[in-house]
Amino acid sequence: MEKKLQQMQERRRQVLSGGGEKEDKGTARERIESLLDEGSFIELGTFVQGELNDAAQEIRNPGEGVITGSGTIDGRQVYLYAQDFTVAGGSMGAMHAKKICRVFDLAGQNGVPLIGLIDSAGGRVDEGIDVLDGYGSVLFRHALYSGVIPQISVVLGPCAGTAAFLPALSDFVFMVEEAGSMFVNGPQVTEAVTGESITLEELGGAKGHSASGAVHFFAENEVNSLNGVRALMSYLPLNNVDDPPVLESKEPELDPEALLRIIPNGGASFDVREVIRHFVDGGSFFEVQQRYAQNGVTGLARLGGVAVGIVANQPLEKGGFLDIDVSDKFARFIRFCDSFNVPLVTLVDVPGFLPGVEQEQGGLARHGAKLFYAYAEAAVPKFTLVLRKAYGGASVAMGSRSLGADLCLAWPTAEIAVLAPEGAVEIVDQGELAGERDPQKLQELACRYRERFANPYIAAGRGWIDEVIDPRQTREYLLRALQIAGNKRVQRPPRKHGNMPL
Repeated sequence: MEKKLQQMQERRRQVLSGGGEKEDKGTARERIESLLDEGSFIELGTFVQGELNDAAQEIRNPGEGVITGSGTIDGRQVYLYAQDFTVAGGSMGAMHAKKICRVFDLAGQNGVPLIGLIDSAGGRVDEGIDVLDGYGSVLFRHALYSGVIPQISVVLGPCAGTAAFLPALSDFVFMVEEAGSMFVNGPQVTEAVTGESITLEELGGAKGHSASGAVHFFAENEVNSLNGVRALMSYLPLNNVDDPPVLESKEPELDPEALLRIIPNGGASFDVREVIRHFVDGGSFFEVQQRYAQNGVTGLARLGGVAVGIVANQPLEKGGFLDIDVSDKFARFIRFCDSFNVPLVTLVDVPGFLPGVEQEQGGLARHGAKLFYAYAEAAVPKFTLVLRKAYGGASVAMGSRSLGADLCLAWPTAEIAVLAPEGAVEIVDQGELAGERDPQKLQELACRYRERFANPYIAAGRGWIDEVIDPRQTREYLLRALQIAGNKRVQRPPRKHGNMPL
């Protein structure tokens, strides 16, 4: 037995040592140690091998270039895999893929999140078609467990070729500046086919992908990225039948009294994030996709300790108009919140859908339809607050009563109408205008239209708005709404799945 134990210990030592010298970044095991609670990691598949030297029984690729197992974050269980760049560049082989599939299945069966720490040179060409089967098997599980368990990918190094679709199928993607890269076709292939000369960072770096929406969280280094994962986990349930963790309630970090002054006169812009910080628990707003589609803000926060999803128009960018990108951004975030029982709070200041040939020919109707679909489909508690503008079809798209909102509130500054005043007077007051285009006259008529037709009491009178509230009471009303609608149950027509426009 002693000899067998020595052999086991030696083999374990070889596996734990990895592939030799490391680069100027954390190893897979160091990353796991940084992410998980101290001493909580239980490794699975330690001795998995694709190929052994029969004569010496030497280990060719320790751990097959990926470390898999389970541990805890703030005492809550997760499964994870971490690709080991010191072993064959962390490349994907058949057994490498099987190890990932194993923890994916365990995560799905046990109802806990799956986290992937990605750092891979690609697929092992020498393994032939088995590599493609491996990628396909992992991609299948991403789809199979989507909406069942939260899936988080952290791109800490290269993520090339077919592997780029793995984080793309995840719920959230973190990427580290300069170290992380993600692309389907690399710089050399791109130049050979298109003639475009481009660097790796320009093609697949964190900055570019943060702006394109492929990456949700941009981090300056590995430590910040892994800390971000821990912070994100504090808002998420373990699975689709669990509820998010409830923490101790905190007062807002900004004085709600200041909400009386936050809407500027004359239609000027303001930062909707300031509104959010005036009513959510202090320090709890965790923005998602901050660099993408900046005419909209999405993020997780807490109200009275309860996790909520925030969806808001951002007047600082494009006047808060809805366009192709922000429709996609909102729709995906809404569907995530609905999948994992996170109530939605929508803040509305939207003048409409963005006009323009580029938008129309780019598929604005198709992408905008995703937003209508996502809100209509969502069965979680949905609360909507109109801050200022809510015009036309865009006002419907932003979590309106028509799409199933449980509570619709408005500030006294709300302007709710079928058309924006500047366009409406051309129809309503065409007789008075008599063909004149005097700017002062148009402005006077627009002001009159706002007062007579676009005030919130018209919408409240028709049941579109439940209550017009003092801005200082925003938090109070939303806290009560969570109590009232917290046990909401919705029965949908039986179906295999809906066909959301893509």
